[in-house]
Amino acid sequence: MVADRPKYFRYPNTGGIPTGWFMIHERMINSFGRNGRLGRADIHGVEELPNPTALPVSKEDSAMRTIARRAGLAGTLLVAGLAVAVPAQAAPQPGVAQIGSADFTKAGSAISVPVQGKCSVAGPKTATAQSVSKTGVTFGGGSSSCTTAVTDPKSDATTTTSTATGKNFELSALVSVGGPRIKLSTFKVTCTATHKQTNASWTYGGMSGITNPPSPVPVGYVSPIKKSNGTVLANAVFNIQNLPGDGSIGLTMLRINFLPASGITGQVILGHTSCSPTP
Repeated sequence: MVADRPKYFRYPNTGGIPTGWFMIHERMINSFGRNGRLGRADIHGVEELPNPTALPVSKEDSAMRTIARRAGLAGTLLVAGLAVAVPAQAAPQPGVAQIGSADFTKAGSAISVPVQGKCSVAGPKTATAQSVSKTGVTFGGGSSSCTTAVTDPKSDATTTTSTATGKNFELSALVSVGGPRIKLSTFKVTCTATHKQTNASWTYGGMSGITNPPSPVPVGYVSPIKKSNGTVLANAVFNIQNLPGDGSIGLTMLRINFLPASGITGQVILGHTSCSPTP
C-alpha cells in the first residue's frame, strides 16, 4: 500500500495544496431553446504542475487561461469523460456539502454513521461534526459551510460556496480479513456557483491503505483494495461526478464499496458536495 503526499484536484483551479490537480468545469452557454436556457458540460484536465500555489486565484479568469494553455489534453478528457457510463443519480442539490457517512454490515452487525457535518444554502448554513467511532470506522470530525453572497446588488446576482472539510478518517473493518487499514488525515470538497457557471473541487492528504489515483483522476476511477495475496476486498472509487446537463454539478470525492470477498456489505462515503447555477 502506498502512503501519499497531499493530493489536490480542482475544477477549475485556484492556488492551494502542492501537487497535481484536475478540473471539471460546468458552464452555461448563452443560448436558448424551446424549454429555456441550454446548458453544456465542459470537462477539462491539466497535467500535474510543480507549483499550483502560483496559479491565479480568480476562478473564472484562471479557468479560461488554463483551458487555453492545455487545449489538447482538455479535448482528450472531454471525450473520455463523456464516454464513461455511470448509474442513474439523483439531481444535484443546489448548494450542499457534507463530510461523509458509513453504512455497512459485518459478521451480522450493522454499522451506521449518519451523514456528518451537512450544510445547505437553504439551511443549516454551517455545521460542525465531532469525532465519531463505530466498530471498524472512525470519522475524526470537521466542519462545513454553505454561503450565498450578493455579487451585484443591481441585478441581484449571487454566488454560492459550499465546502466540507474532514480529518482523521480511519477504516479498520478490512484488517480482520487480511486487508489494509485505510487512513486519510485531511480531505475537502467545494462547489461554487454563479448564474453563468459552477465549479467543484476536492483535495486530500495523508492517505494510506489505498493506492494513489493517477493525476489527473478519471471520472469514477477505481482503485482496488486488496489482501496481500491479491484478493480484492473492496473498491475505492474516486471522483464520482453527476452532470445532468443543466449546469449543476454533483461531486463525491471517494466512495468505498465492499465486495463479497470481504464478507462485508455496504459502503463508506467521504466528501460530497453539489451546486446549481444561481438565479
